[in-house]
Amino acid sequence: MSTNNPRPSKAERTASAREKASQMRAAQEAAAKRKSLFVKLGVLGAVILVIALVVTLIVQNNNAKVADSGAVPAGGNAAGGILVTSPTTLGERTVENVDVKSLEVPAQQPATPEPRDLTVGKKGEPVNITMYADVNCVHCADFEATYGPQINEWLAAGDITVDYRNVGYLDGGSPTNFSSRGANALACVANDNPAAYMPFVTAIWGHYQQGEMKNAQLAEMAIAAGASDKVTSCIEDGTFRPFVQYTTDVAKYDGVSGTPTLVVQGKVLDLAKDDFPTVVNAAIEANKK
Repeated sequence: MSTNNPRPSKAERTASAREKASQMRAAQEAAAKRKSLFVKLGVLGAVILVIALVVTLIVQNNNAKVADSGAVPAGGNAAGGILVTSPTTLGERTVENVDVKSLEVPAQQPATPEPRDLTVGKKGEPVNITMYADVNCVHCADFEATYGPQINEWLAAGDITVDYRNVGYLDGGSPTNFSSRGANALACVANDNPAAYMPFVTAIWGHYQQGEMKNAQLAEMAIAAGASDKVTSCIEDGTFRPFVQYTTDVAKYDGVSGTPTLVVQGKVLDLAKDDFPTVVNAAIEANKK
């Protein structure tokens, strides 16, 4: 005896068809979403790749091999410094070119700083301050903010000269070598217009909190400080990068391990103990007697 299975009713067939159609639409929508997601991910990946390539090119450009020898900027000397004699003037350039290969590498670096070629003002002459600084150094920025105006007052009064030895110590923490690029910009400004050097010193360390700058920004800042448009090519081309490398190597070989390092009349200061204005004022008074 067989059992006959009843055929689905029209209503049941209609409901089943609707259910299958709904499932097909859901599957199609899911496939469309997956396709859209893959397209977006592909575009995002392409954008990320382009950005990575651009960053790589920038880093490679900024990390390009620096020549061993090069020209010295106005006011430059054999120790890699730039001597400032007033708010608008620099000392005479004492050498025309420098070469890192000419430096004697010490068998052991001094445990404490022993800077070479220090100037000590004689009786009746301005007191000399030698300063090792890095444009990417927060303590240098703090020092400039605290004592920059006083330094300019001493310079204006003819009481001091300042030998700025701008180093690239902190390049290792910067993908764009901002320390060396900033030091190069300082040398470019000195060479272009000595009167713009001290305003640029104030500006570049005053910008520290806003972060590193591109060469175009450095050039814009330099021109605002008083340099001519010609400074742009000097900054972009890294004209004085060999001079900066020379200054940096000299400082390292002489045991200068950090920035800022201050030397007044040949004496290296301990900034944890020595009060900078007190030491300088005492030296100024001593030279006037």
